[in-house]
Amino acid sequence: MAKATLELGSAELDVLKVLWDRGPRTVREVLDELHARGRRVAYTTVLTLLTRLEQKGAVASDKSEQAYVYRPKVTRERVTATRLRTLVQQLYDGAATPLVLQLMQSEKFSPEEIAQLQQLIDRLEHKD
Repeated sequence: MAKATLELGSAELDVLKVLWDRGPRTVREVLDELHARGRRVAYTTVLTLLTRLEQKGAVASDKSEQAYVYRPKVTRERVTATRLRTLVQQLYDGAATPLVLQLMQSEKFSPEEIAQLQQLIDRLEHKD
């Protein structure tokens, strides 16, 4: 699939999260998982969302069994990167540093997360 921007609504993203977390699933299995996560949706709604995601190229279906089995075609990382690029463009005119600084100032990080961030900073400093 081309690297075009993939526009996803929140309900579509919820369905994709199930497929990323649980692997290939039928409509019924996605529905059951959404219910377990507190999302009350109808079977037909999940079917519609999966059909839309397939049309957008975000999921693929295996029609070899009685029930279609859907799997993600896009990674969580790709969707995250696309959404972050859009957010940075909309809020910070394309400059990522203010977003990072805002997160660092307003969010709580565990010592492990801080160590990971420090390792990333060290790698970036020594990249030149």
